Amino acid sequence: MRKCRLVLFALFIGLFLRPYLQEAHAEDSSAPETDYRQKLGHVIEEKEKEPPYELDSYVRYMPSRGARSQQGKVAVTDSASEFSYDFKAFGKLPVELAIGSRYIGIHNTTSVKLPSRLTQLSVGAETTLPFFFDKTYFTVGLAPSFYTDNWNFNSSSFRIPQRYFLIYQPDKKWIFICGVGVFPDFEDVVVPILGFIYKPDDRLTFNIVPSRPEITYAVNDKLTLLLEAEMSADEFEVKKDNLKNVVLEYNETHLGTGFKYQVNKYIQTSVSAGYIFNRSIKYRDENLGKVGIKNGLYTELRLDISV
Repeated sequence: MRKCRLVLFALFIGLFLRPYLQEAHAEDSSAPETDYRQKLGHVIEEKEKEPPYELDSYVRYMPSRGARSQQGKVAVTDSASEFSYDFKAFGKLPVELAIGSRYIGIHNTTSVKLPSRLTQLSVGAETTLPFFFDKTYFTVGLAPSFYTDNWNFNSSSFRIPQRYFLIYQPDKKWIFICGVGVFPDFEDVVVPILGFIYKPDDRLTFNIVPSRPEITYAVNDKLTLLLEAEMSADEFEVKKDNLKNVVLEYNETHLGTGFKYQVNKYIQTSVSAGYIFNRSIKYRDENLGKVGIKNGLYTELRLDISV
């Protein structure tokens, strides 16, 4: 019922603001000249006149580390890809459509039985509308997804994560974000979305927004230095012994540094490494088992292609 009310509210906002949207772009000279790229794994990122198609992929490797309070070790390889397409509906309304997948490989030698893989397949749509106040916008995003352990598309593993947040852009240097993420059937159904983007000059950017905040400094047109952080708190429906559709929680937080390199107009790569902590893989019913993983290091390679 809560999900239906939120979807109906979003549709109402869209229908109510559609005439205003058309007038705003035609008459309001204060409307931003840039498009906002919305990504399923990120909240917002400001970019100017981007190509409509984008492929974003990463591979993150976390070497084998011992488990807390039990014998054995766990190594994890986390990889994901997302393909997105941006267009203007009705010639005015910015919309992003995306399809993404994620694969978490687990090598486990503890006594707790864990799946060897966790998989996610998502599709999504997101749009940004002018809101009631000057320089304020409203974003709504839906990401129907399957969270499983073997690329299975069971109805019980189907979820529809949602995001609703306001964007306030008082000037070209500041963007403020406030809203909520809604995760039906997850342990934490509603989580806050709070953050800001601050760009004091052309080189330095503070992109402090969930779920992947970063600080970047552009050395030149090719090379950009970065500090990054990210938190994973995901749930998957898996099989354990004779039990099906058991909820397994995967949690970790990492903090690192690295660089981005603009290979050419269309391709950007990044390499980073750092420290990973707050790690656990546990069943929601902890009687089925829990593995706390010791802190350690990670390395990550990311590729972004825009055409």
